[in-house]
Amino acid sequence: MSMQTGENEQALRKILDMTRLIAVILLSLHFYYYCYRAFLDWHLTSSFTDRVLGNIRNTGLLRNFHISKCWALALLVISLIGARGKKDEKMSFKTAFGYIITGLSIYFVSFLALHIPLPFTTVTIIYIGITSLGFLLILSGGTLLSRIIKGSLNNNDIFNSENETFPQEERLLEDDYSVNLPAIYNLRGKMRKSWINFINIARGVLVLGTPGSGKSFFVIRHFITQTIEKNYTCLVYDMKYPDLSIIAYNAWLKNRKSYKVEPKFYAINFDDLSRSNRCNPLDPTTMLDITDATESARTILLGLNREWIKKQGDFFVESPINLVTGIIWFLRKFQDGQYCTLPHVIEFLQLEYDDLFTLLRMEKEIEVLINPFVNAYLNDVMEQLEGQIASAKVAMGRLSSPQLYYVMSGNDFKLDINNPDDPKILCLGNNPQKLQIYGAVLSLYVNRLLKLVNQKGKLKNALIFDEFPTIFLNGISNHIAVARGYKSATVLGLQDLSQLRKDYGREEADVIFGIVGNIISGQVTGDTAKQLSDRIGRIMQDRQSLSINSGDTSVSKSKQLEAAVPASKIAGLSSGEFVGLVADNPDNKIELKSFHCQIQNDIPALQREEAAYEEIPIIREINPSTVQNNYLQIKQDVQDIVQIVIDELIHDPTRSHLIIKK
Repeated sequence: MSMQTGENEQALRKILDMTRLIAVILLSLHFYYYCYRAFLDWHLTSSFTDRVLGNIRNTGLLRNFHISKCWALALLVISLIGARGKKDEKMSFKTAFGYIITGLSIYFVSFLALHIPLPFTTVTIIYIGITSLGFLLILSGGTLLSRIIKGSLNNNDIFNSENETFPQEERLLEDDYSVNLPAIYNLRGKMRKSWINFINIARGVLVLGTPGSGKSFFVIRHFITQTIEKNYTCLVYDMKYPDLSIIAYNAWLKNRKSYKVEPKFYAINFDDLSRSNRCNPLDPTTMLDITDATESARTILLGLNREWIKKQGDFFVESPINLVTGIIWFLRKFQDGQYCTLPHVIEFLQLEYDDLFTLLRMEKEIEVLINPFVNAYLNDVMEQLEGQIASAKVAMGRLSSPQLYYVMSGNDFKLDINNPDDPKILCLGNNPQKLQIYGAVLSLYVNRLLKLVNQKGKLKNALIFDEFPTIFLNGISNHIAVARGYKSATVLGLQDLSQLRKDYGREEADVIFGIVGNIISGQVTGDTAKQLSDRIGRIMQDRQSLSINSGDTSVSKSKQLEAAVPASKIAGLSSGEFVGLVADNPDNKIELKSFHCQIQNDIPALQREEAAYEEIPIIREINPSTVQNNYLQIKQDVQDIVQIVIDELIHDPTRSHLIIKK
């Protein structure tokens, strides 16, 4: 087959060469016929050529001065059509057409040379020279055209942007559980309108993006407003209080009458006590068994000591957790939980060992937890005991603050935000300058809240966390896994997956990233961008390759599966530009789940809306003496508990042996 192809090419080349030769001969005959006198003077004529020329003239080919020149030009063009030269990717059409146009102009204007008032032989030489020059320029231009790469690569799209575009969902798919964000996207160079339809937010939503990428402004604020518009009860964790809390408060003002039972709005923050509600996260009515106390102790201690998260199971991590568990459960059982608050737990932990262990020995349910401490104390193993207890005392001691004690010792509301009879919108405010302390306390609030919302027969609820890694929720991955069954939508906002791994450990972070059904990400880099690119998937893209050799050039085209959104592109996203994918429902399928688009905020409308926002109102007037008196009262309560219990044991011979004195 290759030999046959070579023979065909050789035959074609001979035909083209013959055609070009005929064009040259025809042009030579033109010169001979119309400049016959000059050739006669040069003695370049003969009877034979004259007879041949006469026969050619009878065909009409030489009837007109320009007919023969046009035929010669036509044959030249035919010979150039199949010309094949060595390709040059730097060759341009401008150069080739420059030669051709110049050649054509000279070729046809050359007849004016015949009117020059000079001897005819001289005029003939000038005419033949000019016409031949034009002929050669046309030949050169045509040859250059054959060297230009016709299937040149698209050098205008150096970043392959158009090739990496793909169709996206343009329908608005809305229901009572959805959050919908308008957007525009690029499809093969054309901007089109689209919608990001989060129609199943109960399968979890992960919002990623470095600072300034627009997580809060373009995404999280819409989750707050749209969930409240659709009568969700809400928890909003506001890391930079009151940025998101004001949005939630005004959305509640606008939509509260549309709920079946009007929800109440509550806010907790530790900086402005006059605008903060009071709530006891260790409310005894919600602590049904000792496992609730264990989870609360683990949450508060791991929130205060983030490095312990990766060391769970170690002796010096589990020992403080057991001790705090024992204290919480003792206070829960003592006088029906009257003093079961975190401030009382903190002060209880500061008691002398004699009093501490005497009180804890009274409660049989925690005996197995506190026996190692009691035995170590009685056996005078103080170095080990100090190591066990100091870990808890030092950490919990950082929470000893009149402001914290005031907020956590009150009982304005319960944390069951999705209670059908008492729905709530709750905002938890943090302070970036006090993240470690406030974050640990707020972690306890959220941990207790999760236990209450994950129950059947409750209202749909949305848990929205801005900068999620700044708090610690033990078992958040388990909550996301079962949240759909409890109509609970979880929205986690974070800057990067590495941030989550740092604070939660690699295993927990990877589980969270793996089980959320909806992901929307602004600019992220590194491993996060790579994993996100893999998750979005691949699309069929056009590929071209250019091959140049000494004899020929070839451009091959193919289609290959490549990343729809490469990691490098995710690392370079602009503010407001997001990629990701959404989850659907069996009864509402979405074929085009992946997206890469620019979310469209109606900025003038948002500015008008924000200008009309009302501030979170003052709940009560607070003076420093009230807060300080509450702080001192809690300390006195613990001393009173000690005195009451010791007096009971002294006057009860059957239990007096429980008193420890060293």
